Amino acid sequence: MELPHPEKDIVTINKEISRQEHSSVKLTLTVAKDDVRSQYEEVLNNHSKNLQLPGFRRGKIPHNVLIRKFGDALKTEALGNIIEKSVAEVFENENLPRNERPLPYSAPRLEGKPELDLENDFSFSMIYDVFPDVKPGVWKGFEVEAPEAELSDDDVNRELEAIRERNALVFDREDADGAETGNVVTVTCAETDDKGQTVPGTERQDYVFTLGKGDNAYQFDDEILGMKKGETREFVKTYPPEEKDAAAGKTVKFRVSLTALKERRLPDLDDELAQDVNEKFNSLEDLKNSIRASLSRNLEQRLRGIKIRRILDKICGETPAEIPESMIRIELDSRWRNLARAFGTTTEEMKKNMAKGSRTVENLEDAWRPDAVKALHSQIIVETLIEELKLDAGDEELEKEIADIAAAENAPAEDIKTYYKEDQARERLRDQIKERKFFDMLLAENTVKPGKKENYLDLMSGND
Repeated sequence: MELPHPEKDIVTINKEISRQEHSSVKLTLTVAKDDVRSQYEEVLNNHSKNLQLPGFRRGKIPHNVLIRKFGDALKTEALGNIIEKSVAEVFENENLPRNERPLPYSAPRLEGKPELDLENDFSFSMIYDVFPDVKPGVWKGFEVEAPEAELSDDDVNRELEAIRERNALVFDREDADGAETGNVVTVTCAETDDKGQTVPGTERQDYVFTLGKGDNAYQFDDEILGMKKGETREFVKTYPPEEKDAAAGKTVKFRVSLTALKERRLPDLDDELAQDVNEKFNSLEDLKNSIRASLSRNLEQRLRGIKIRRILDKICGETPAEIPESMIRIELDSRWRNLARAFGTTTEEMKKNMAKGSRTVENLEDAWRPDAVKALHSQIIVETLIEELKLDAGDEELEKEIADIAAAENAPAEDIKTYYKEDQARERLRDQIKERKFFDMLLAENTVKPGKKENYLDLMSGND
């Protein structure tokens, strides 16, 4: 909420904060009657100078005339000014504790309908969400178990095949050919009702995916196998109850038309492919070594993340937190944006289509909510402990991090430095360094026992 800087400071004679449920607070402010009168006079003077009324020269309208004609409106304007200025005076105070400061995405809301009395002090209350007031207790000495995994030649070869797929050439198939697994198909699809009519808002034009590769959000690959270009099919799809989204356990009728059918031709697995991928590779073996190094880093990061999350789960179990609804709402909105991006549409269109079809916005958000709350709980614990432990990241550490980023991305150091000259970018990077320091401490101060052995693919695709 952006508030104007007051021309004259308001003297707040009393400020009272009372805790509400779900990490919200009620701020009650009382403004001295002299300041109430002063703000009212300021409104009168402003309109007296600038308002034009028949029979009066600009700047010469008596106050009693303004009060007689616009009394209630003048009081309403003065009331608004007093509220804005007094609230700004409180919120702009740098010493206001974090657990009394409104969250940036939670606009304070006025309680009730306060009225202005020019003969008395003026009191009003606002309710808003704040950062949860958590008091982490024990965060050391926990024992958790985490899986183990090693990289295999099969994992490297699987990535090589993915590279071949990305470098494949695509050709149109003949009109008489039927769709086969691995073909690239373009379809127009929609849900239909019991009468065979299109359910409004569920239509999707030119939806492209590869049959059998798991990138079809509707999962009707098997139902359209054998279709020819120009063919339309109607069928019923029943989703298993263990599905993660709102379609779980539901039966949906579809109409699908195949508008284009293409096949992919993969390049040979040789030195030429490696050089096409990146000119720094002289041979296929160079490419394989690069893949192995990259996958090893991914595995290391994944295992580290699992260990950290399991330790944080233990800490969260010892440290309850009331997550404000506005914070949960921001997390859910982020998940909507990610889902819409995956479907190549906007959040608004995604919600509109779901509301008209068999899937509901509410059901999907209910499915997301537990994970969202858990993620926020951990985030709050981490931020609070970083603050309590007074972890910091100095300018030298920042410069080293920027140099490391440039090396990892094989980018010119000056380009990376230019990007991080912007204050917000530098602060985000500083926060990342502080978080990494804290996670290093977590791993050092807690015990991680080796758990079951998993293969690379299962570990990387798991939900842990």
